[in-house]
Amino acid sequence: MRSGARQSAATATVHEHITDAVKTPDLIRLDGEVVLARFETMKVYAALGAVRSLLRRGRVVPGQTLVDSSSGIYAVALAMACHRYGLRCHIVASTTVDATMLAQLEILGATVDQMPPSQSLRLDQELRVRHVRQLLAERPDFHWMRQYHDAVHHEGYREFAELLDASLPEGPLTVVGAVGTGASTGGLARALRESGRAVRLVGIQPFGSVTFASEQFSDPEAIIAGIGSSIPFGNVHHELYDTVHWLDFRHAMAGAVGLLRRHAVFAGLSTGAAHLAASWEAARDPGRLHLVLGADTGHRYAERVFTRHAEALDPAGLRPRPIASLDALRPPWSVMEWGRRGAPEAARLPEQGGAPAPVPTVEMQP
Repeated sequence: MRSGARQSAATATVHEHITDAVKTPDLIRLDGEVVLARFETMKVYAALGAVRSLLRRGRVVPGQTLVDSSSGIYAVALAMACHRYGLRCHIVASTTVDATMLAQLEILGATVDQMPPSQSLRLDQELRVRHVRQLLAERPDFHWMRQYHDAVHHEGYREFAELLDASLPEGPLTVVGAVGTGASTGGLARALRESGRAVRLVGIQPFGSVTFASEQFSDPEAIIAGIGSSIPFGNVHHELYDTVHWLDFRHAMAGAVGLLRRHAVFAGLSTGAAHLAASWEAARDPGRLHLVLGADTGHRYAERVFTRHAEALDPAGLRPRPIASLDALRPPWSVMEWGRRGAPEAARLPEQGGAPAPVPTVEMQP
């Protein structure tokens, strides 16, 4: 913590709205120079920052309806931001959104169109994007948030960067987090670098994601929300990333169960994957502070991951396979120095010289 920053157990902040409380992470020291930023839902930063910016610039006005497609976490964050600022919210929900999340959205005042069960993630995505386009054709007054393309979703993470600068010691920092939409890791790293801090950015990917060229692989068990994509995302700026780790479901599970077992932190699979990668990174670079982004809690993985804890691999025995080129990429865990290079061809949008692709809608989800 920087000199001058103080914490008192006798005081607490009274927030004006739940979004202010939810967006603030708990900073928890794990092993040595590894610190976890543990969120209830990190996407509140993206939703709040985007809504505030859109209102300030007059792109939306109070009472207008904001619409987007989601598998749930961004949907709740957007509904909360709309609740705060007097906007309406309409969600085109994945078939995977459960009854608990649907109830939250409806009570918050959001209207929800949930897609019927489908045979694959890709089909679920296509159904939703088709429905969004139909809504926009019928209701041109709706504003499409486009969380995977609109750079406005990076803006909220500047506030998070300011919090970290005030809370963490000065000096070099390695940020380790799931890539997903690109907004959290990219927005945070850019803001920290602009403040003058030396930041190494380590991105986490699943096998089967086009974002960093692992689309040729299949991981049948993968249910890691918010970490990869089967289609290009405009908000991912590949030139911001120094290193990329690709992990399969069983390694992410090992990281998540290990985090709970060793540190009593109940967090999602993307956090587990980032924790595992950060532990390996920190062992190779002792003395440098490593920050793990814990995007959400483990509740939605309780049945399919944590009840299977007896099956979890021991993190202490796991190591990645270092590779020098994407041709050598292999499951279950590979790591490569990305070196802030540009996007692989399949991850480029048409205007970047890539092949035409359907409009992005959601993160990878069961």
